[in-house]
Amino acid sequence: MDVDVHGAVAEGFEPVREAFAANFALLGERGAAVAVYRDGHKVVDLWAGAKDVDGTADGPAWERGTAQIVRSATKGVAAAALLLLHQRGELDLDAPVGAYWPEYKAAGKEHTLVRHLLAHRAGIPALDRPLTPAEAADPDLGAAAVAAQPPVWEPGTDHGYHAQTYSWLAGELIRRVTGRPVGDWIADEIAGPVGADLWLGLPESEHARVGCVGPVEAPETAGTLKTRPKRAVAEAYADPDSLTRRAFAAITPLPDENDPAYRAAALPASNGIATADGLARVYASLIGDVDGGTRLFTARTTELARAEQSAGPDRVLVVGTRFGLGYMLHGSASPLLAPGSFGHPGRGGALAFADPESGISFGYVTNGFRTSVTADPRAQALVRALRTALA
Repeated sequence: MDVDVHGAVAEGFEPVREAFAANFALLGERGAAVAVYRDGHKVVDLWAGAKDVDGTADGPAWERGTAQIVRSATKGVAAAALLLLHQRGELDLDAPVGAYWPEYKAAGKEHTLVRHLLAHRAGIPALDRPLTPAEAADPDLGAAAVAAQPPVWEPGTDHGYHAQTYSWLAGELIRRVTGRPVGDWIADEIAGPVGADLWLGLPESEHARVGCVGPVEAPETAGTLKTRPKRAVAEAYADPDSLTRRAFAAITPLPDENDPAYRAAALPASNGIATADGLARVYASLIGDVDGGTRLFTARTTELARAEQSAGPDRVLVVGTRFGLGYMLHGSASPLLAPGSFGHPGRGGALAFADPESGISFGYVTNGFRTSVTADPRAQALVRALRTALA
C-alpha cells in the first residue's frame, strides 16, 4: 500500500520517515502515526493512511490529531499515576496493598505489596470467573473480583503478565488513595499538565477524532519480516486452560473496541486512547522538561520506574520478560531503543517508551492490530530506524 506521508522530521531523522513509509508498502499498515521527542523537543511528527482500518481512498484520512485505542500501552500511563502518588508521598511502594484497600487482604493476599502490583508479581493474572465487558467497565465489580481472587502463586515470589487484571488492581489502588476515578485523575494530573491528547474514558466530545480499529496481516511478500510465534508460545495461547489464555480472557467475550460504551470506560490495562504525540509527550515528561508542558517525574522517580523488579520466564507470556515498576524494560520480548529504555507496548501494535540517556521519547499508534503481543514488526522497524538516526 503506497501512501502520502504527512508531517515532518528534523534533520538527521529521515530514516524514521523512510521506515514509516515502508510499513505501509511492506507490512500491511493501513493508518498510523509516530512522534518522537528529543530533550523535550519534537523531532518526528508523521501520519499517513486511512483513519479507519477498513477505510477506502474516498473515506476519511488520518489527520494530525487522529487518535486510536492503544491497548496495553495504557499500562505505562497508569504506572505513571501510581509513581506520581509515591513521589508526592501519598503511596508507599513497600506498604501492603491492604493498607489502602482493606478488602484486598482476602484469600491469602495480605502480604502483597504495592510494588508487587506494579511489577506483575501479585499472582492475580486471571479470574476464576471472567467478567463480561459490561461488568469489566464497572470499577466496583472489577475491584471486588480481584480482591476476592486467590493468587495463582505466592505474591512477590514470581512474575507473570497481568494482561487484564492490571485494570482493576491499578485503578482501584489509585481510587483508594486519591478518592477519585482513575480516568479523571489521569486527565487532571497527567494529560492536562503535559498537554497530551490522551484519555482514559473517552469523552463524547472527542469521539469524532478516533478511528475504527481492526485486524490486519502483513502481505506474504513481506517474507522474513512476517513474524511467527515459537511453538511453546503458540500452544499456550491455543490452550483454553493455560494461564496465558485465562489471563487474556479475564474479560469474556473480548470487548468491541469500536463500541463507544467501551471507549467511555476507564480500564487502565487496555483501553486508553491517545495520539502518537500524546504518548510521546507523556514519556518526555517522565525524563525531563517538554515543550509546552510540565515535567512529571523527578530524576529519582525516573530511576525507580526503570529499576528491574522482575526478570526471567514469564508465567503468562511464556517467554522471558523484564519489568520495572509498571514498565517493560528493554529485552528480547520487548525490544526498546537501548538498555536503559522503559515503556510499554500495546498488544497488536502501539508502542511508547522513553530513553533517559539519549533524551528520546517515542509514541506510535495504529488502527491495524496484528497478533503480536510485545514486539510488533511495524513498531520495531521504526525503533530500528530511530536507532540508526541517532547513530
